[in-house]
Amino acid sequence: MRKFDYSFLNNGLLPANLVNLTANISALKTMAGVRKDEFTQVFTELEAVARVQSIKSSNAIEGIVTSDERIAAIVNQNSAPLNHNEAEIAGYRDALNEIHLGYKHIDFRESDILRLHEIMMTFTGYEYGGQYKTDDNVILEVDSEGNRRIRFRPTPANETAKAMEQLVLAYMEARSNANINQLLLIPCVILDFLCIHPFRDGNGRMSRLLSLLLLYKSGFDAGKYVSFEEQINNYKAYYYESLRESSEGWDSNKNSYFPFIENFLSTLYMCYKELDKRFAVLNGKKITKTARIEATVLNSLTPLSKSEICKILPDVSPTTVEAVLGTMVKRGDIKRIGSGRATRYIKA
Repeated sequence: MRKFDYSFLNNGLLPANLVNLTANISALKTMAGVRKDEFTQVFTELEAVARVQSIKSSNAIEGIVTSDERIAAIVNQNSAPLNHNEAEIAGYRDALNEIHLGYKHIDFRESDILRLHEIMMTFTGYEYGGQYKTDDNVILEVDSEGNRRIRFRPTPANETAKAMEQLVLAYMEARSNANINQLLLIPCVILDFLCIHPFRDGNGRMSRLLSLLLLYKSGFDAGKYVSFEEQINNYKAYYYESLRESSEGWDSNKNSYFPFIENFLSTLYMCYKELDKRFAVLNGKKITKTARIEATVLNSLTPLSKSEICKILPDVSPTTVEAVLGTMVKRGDIKRIGSGRATRYIKA
């Protein structure tokens, strides 16, 4: 069986780029903390936008989609789910709310992990919500010609409960070690969770919920205000490649955590950088509306839709946003991606 040992994080031989990333994230975290205390309303507005984006993106990574209008209705609890996809989305909404509101009282322990999974599966009607898998599962990949092959064999079902127990205990032990940086520890634990793949369904979404939980408990809450899940979705090819690299040799304890750690920290760093930019836009109420729209698009790391810009700038009318975007496209400042409802804008 796999052995869970995070002592390598305390050997002083960590790659310099990871050490630099953790230092940069910590500096941005401190700045965000000061701002949050002083500008409560700005962060409340950012949280409302990020919540919708998180629920949409974490499900989209797994191919669970619906329209933006239905996402908003489900997130704001203005409508019951109308189909299976929407039931999955509503479940993620409730599990995410549980973490946002109660992360101080929830921990990385089996009872809480199982309860979060049960909440996430509530609307689907599946009887296996909140239970570990009872059958072995495999992770498949499909090539360009449609041929399938097994990419990874997770922990067998009959060893899952023991593996989860050992994972939780190893995390608790490492967390209590003051010489181990929590920002390096968390992605290691999430990678191991994904490799165990303890549930019949919902492992990817659970990994993102648990990522947020552990980050919030360690004081890194940028994901509340800029969607951590959206950043993963926007660069999911890099995410899956890092997962592939770090899972090679996992079952024989020969894998390297570093590719996954780097991707995880890079995603969190992008959240903090984006938070810094969005704060500047939302807090700059004295700047003209045109300038704020321009800054919102030009400073964004990811393509934005007109509706997303309207959510970031709630006092600016959709007509004004559309007019400014049209002017920026004509000037060549930004480029238009997609068409119709799927239209997004990004710096050229």
